[in-house]
Amino acid sequence: MTTDDRWDGLLLDVGLATLVDNGVPYGAIADGAIGWRDGVITFAGPRSELAGDPHALAHRVESLPGTWVTPGLIDCHTHLVFGGDRAQEFEQRLEGASYEEIARAGGGIVSSVRATRAASEDDLLRQSLPRAKALLADGVTTLEIKSGYGLEPDAERRMLRVARRIGVELGIDVRTSFLGMHALPPEYAGRRDEYVALVCDTMLPSLAGEELVDAVDAFCEGIGFTHDETERLFRKASELGLPVKLHAEQLSDLGGAALVARYSGLSADHLEWTSEEGVRAMAEAGTVAVLLPGAYYALRDTRPPPIEAFRRHGVAMAVATDLNPGTSPLLSLRLAMGMACTLFRLTPEEALRGATVHAAHALGLDDRGILAPGRRADLAIWNIRHLPELCYWIGGDLLREVRVAGERPHET
Repeated sequence: MTTDDRWDGLLLDVGLATLVDNGVPYGAIADGAIGWRDGVITFAGPRSELAGDPHALAHRVESLPGTWVTPGLIDCHTHLVFGGDRAQEFEQRLEGASYEEIARAGGGIVSSVRATRAASEDDLLRQSLPRAKALLADGVTTLEIKSGYGLEPDAERRMLRVARRIGVELGIDVRTSFLGMHALPPEYAGRRDEYVALVCDTMLPSLAGEELVDAVDAFCEGIGFTHDETERLFRKASELGLPVKLHAEQLSDLGGAALVARYSGLSADHLEWTSEEGVRAMAEAGTVAVLLPGAYYALRDTRPPPIEAFRRHGVAMAVATDLNPGTSPLLSLRLAMGMACTLFRLTPEEALRGATVHAAHALGLDDRGILAPGRRADLAIWNIRHLPELCYWIGGDLLREVRVAGERPHET
């Protein structure tokens, strides 16, 4: 290998959780090495299989004994950009008020809409950056951010622009989802059809034309939007060539999982009330089930998603924070992984795969999520001895650092 052909970086004396399906739990390699060039992995395997002297192979060689390297974590469902908070609603729920009661009394999503509409773009960025930094500090290298607290064209645009700016500011990959059908804004009370038309015929085409939208989402629920209204949005997204995903079956079964599967959706998220029919439809379509234990925990739910049905039908299960101001103020994807184990009975390996390879698929990304040549060099380096520690420890600082396309991000 000539000097010009050398890799940009090479890590030695590390354990690798490649998550490659090689018959070994986690695809683990105990005495591993991983190299990359131009942001792409060039080698991920046993150190003994390196083709020569490490310093002849790479410009920069680091020895990190006592660490494990996993793919960078991927938080595939967040509402990270918003104004204000809803800590008072947390108290109300503890005093006995239900999520629906709070929402119907003018709280819930509509409360965040008021605060978000009142904030400028720069103010939204100032409020949201610390939340993104917290996720990054616990291993996240790819982040999905939804709109949905603007519910009118200019405010939705500000939210999506801030999401894009977060990626630039932090040097991470941010994917955006347009969630205009999150809640009915108060000014459209009694005029649902007009608002759905505004979302489908004006907001979505305009924002997509500005390249602010990577995917389209909706809240299909009794306090959100109906099956038919959601399908109208999905038809428009399909016309625009945009993939769809859905908040489905969190509080009741409106057939959302089967609906998003019929449109070859990337994911159905929440899913506590999903039927066997919905699970089968997701399996046939390859739609990922995104599990959101933070909301389950915060709302003190008692009905978990149908995990055994997902396993039985081979539905991939992702894990995400659902970071939002009202029902999942969760700032750690690693903690969400632990919650998925404790509350939903995932194994630690399922949880890690859920926050990496399956989360990548839930965003329509096939270039990351495992450690293998040709994949993006998005790495999380952990100060742990055993991989289950990622779900075992409740809090704590386990992360040594992350690399995004081989580079240290701007803020760690």
